[in-house]
Amino acid sequence: MRVAVLAPVAWRSPPEHYGPWEQVASLLAEGLVAQGVDVTLFATLDSLTSAALDGVVPHGYAQDPALDGRVQEALHVAHAFGRAGEFDLVHSHLDWLPLAFERLCAAPLVTTVHGFGGPAILPAYRASRSALVSISDSDRHPDLDYAATVHHGVDESLLPFSADGGEDLVVLGRIHPDKGTGEAVRIARAAGRRLVVAGIVHDDRYFREEVEPYVDGDRVRYLGSVGPQQRADVLGAAAALLHPIDFEEPFGLSVVEAMMCGTPVVAYRRGSMPEVVDEGVTGFVVADAAAAAAAVGRAARLDRHAVRARAAARFGAARMVTDYLAVYAKILAAQGLPDAGGTPSGPGMPHVTSAGPARRD
Repeated sequence: MRVAVLAPVAWRSPPEHYGPWEQVASLLAEGLVAQGVDVTLFATLDSLTSAALDGVVPHGYAQDPALDGRVQEALHVAHAFGRAGEFDLVHSHLDWLPLAFERLCAAPLVTTVHGFGGPAILPAYRASRSALVSISDSDRHPDLDYAATVHHGVDESLLPFSADGGEDLVVLGRIHPDKGTGEAVRIARAAGRRLVVAGIVHDDRYFREEVEPYVDGDRVRYLGSVGPQQRADVLGAAAALLHPIDFEEPFGLSVVEAMMCGTPVVAYRRGSMPEVVDEGVTGFVVADAAAAAAAVGRAARLDRHAVRARAAARFGAARMVTDYLAVYAKILAAQGLPDAGGTPSGPGMPHVTSAGPARRD
């Protein structure tokens, strides 16, 4: 099987710090290669991969003000689609833009919908014949058909288990009202715990008003953006991860990363959280700040070995790769094309849930 994985180009694949979509695309490409699939990763040219690497964007446009993101993404998609006829399938992780040029793609197109930026982009999805994959059942839009739901996986080797944890709480993610960083400060204070804040600032005013005034280096520490190695250390050293989101989050990689380290989660009941957190096993899903503060102690007493085991079973990278291979086989079969090999069968298969045709008419 020859697969083109089309990664975003805001950041390198895999990202050095922030870049969740790039992280998933990179991990999938590596897993497919390990399964014997012939993979070309279309990404920034400074990306690191065991697949064949191709692209036209020198490095992530988010870190270079001289690069216009709209232009770089358009050039990136045009280059990849120019080679599409060389592949059995193209798998896009680049939001709506490739859908606008889908008719130029000479191979079946699969699109992982990492989350909608807003209803204004829905016309691109409605007009497309791409097979759509949702990253959680909660994130499915009622107007669209999906080939499958495939939960993200994470690299277990980069998230070692921490049996002891610690006493402090952690909130990890972009600092923005959606992520509830300021809410996490209030929850930690109500719970009588120190808080570690990690993530890039996506809303300067929110950071200045809701987070920075409470950063004292003791009760609240701000680490900035943390890369993969430091992220694992920060998550593994926590008693629990706070995830008081204020939007319908499509998935939540930091939640799964924490659980993989054995660290339980206290999250708000929004978006995919009831789907991702196993109540009373890997954490608790609550309604508000008072309930979150009350749940912190219970979360800290959960069996960290059980947290890790459940996370590994549900969100390991190998499971994600197996699920996507099943999706690819389904898409190729719907196209009347032979599966060129590399598609496993077995325990991973039932995770892929069908919801309508693989391709939409």
